[in-house]
Amino acid sequence: MGGGGTLLSRYNSSPSFLFFLLSSLFLLLSGFPQARSEDSEALLALKASIDPKGSLQWGGGSDFCQWQVVKECLNGRVTKLVVERFNLSGTLDGKSLNQLDQLRVLSFKENSLSGQIPELSGLKNLKSLYLNNNKFSGRIPVSLSLMHRLKVIVLAGNMLSGPIPQSLVGLSRLYVLYLQDNRLTGTIPPFNQRSLRFFNVSNNALSGEIPATAPLVRFNESSFVANVDLCGLQIQKPCNFGPSASPAYPIVPRKMGHHKRNKKLILIVVLCVGGFALLCVVAAVWMVCLRKTSKETEARSKVAARGVEEGTPSNVASGGRDDSSASKQGGFSWDQGPDGLGSLVFLGPGDQQMSYSLEDLLKASAETLGRGRSGAPTRQSWSQGTL
Repeated sequence: MGGGGTLLSRYNSSPSFLFFLLSSLFLLLSGFPQARSEDSEALLALKASIDPKGSLQWGGGSDFCQWQVVKECLNGRVTKLVVERFNLSGTLDGKSLNQLDQLRVLSFKENSLSGQIPELSGLKNLKSLYLNNNKFSGRIPVSLSLMHRLKVIVLAGNMLSGPIPQSLVGLSRLYVLYLQDNRLTGTIPPFNQRSLRFFNVSNNALSGEIPATAPLVRFNESSFVANVDLCGLQIQKPCNFGPSASPAYPIVPRKMGHHKRNKKLILIVVLCVGGFALLCVVAAVWMVCLRKTSKETEARSKVAARGVEEGTPSNVASGGRDDSSASKQGGFSWDQGPDGLGSLVFLGPGDQQMSYSLEDLLKASAETLGRGRSGAPTRQSWSQGTL
């Protein structure tokens, strides 16, 4: 125990140990206030540029993390600065803003700030930028594409002009891009970030074909409306290119389930209509054939009836036999009366004429002898004999 105390006192009395301890304590005490002092100075400089009339009531007190517009701090650094709806009429000071390099969220929306949007490449950690509904003019700064953590860019409702920077395509985490209600010209870059979910460039002066990239085909006409010279799939307006002209960007096939469903529905309707038409044709042909058969049957019936009326029952009574053979075996024939009506004459063997009255025929019993070619012959028996 005594040896341990001697060893500790030896280290405590060592000049190098004392120097290390004092240096660490100095850095600990001086480094943190220095960072806080830099953010405080940057905020005050920013306030002077955006509020020349001095209407803002923030800046008092040593702890700037408690100021009205500072919404969040981390390790004594400003990470969320929200200056909204204060009717500010100044300009943005790029130098003071870039000193706040730990910012994640920066918002000046719904003021009356003017001038150009400054270069903000120093804000490496910025994720969300809201500058909408102000009076900013000039071009969209290309430096935005160097801020690789940017997810949300909202610059709508200003007076920005010039083209949309092609370099914004390189922001791999881009989730929201709102550029509507400006004076932007040129073509729309071929944004292909899968993360892009909210997009609007309406009410500008953009032209050319809307790139049919997979992310952009998800947005409907409302994202592109009021750009007179735009054309493309999304707004259902074909692009009229010359013989040698070609689209600025390759067309990506539009994969949309409802288009496939529409095609299937159209195919089903066509097949149903075609099947119904075919059924109607078959029914019509069948009706024609049936009518033709009915007419032929009716014609044959009339011919047969006419033959019976005219006294030529050779095909009916004798089954297509000759009358002479029928006479030899016995049968019947028609006698023409004075009134033009026929009378039935029965002939026995040897053409012997037999006379029977209607009463005799009705009283006679009929016996079926069998079935022949001409039908089913019967034998009639009555008091005078058998036929």
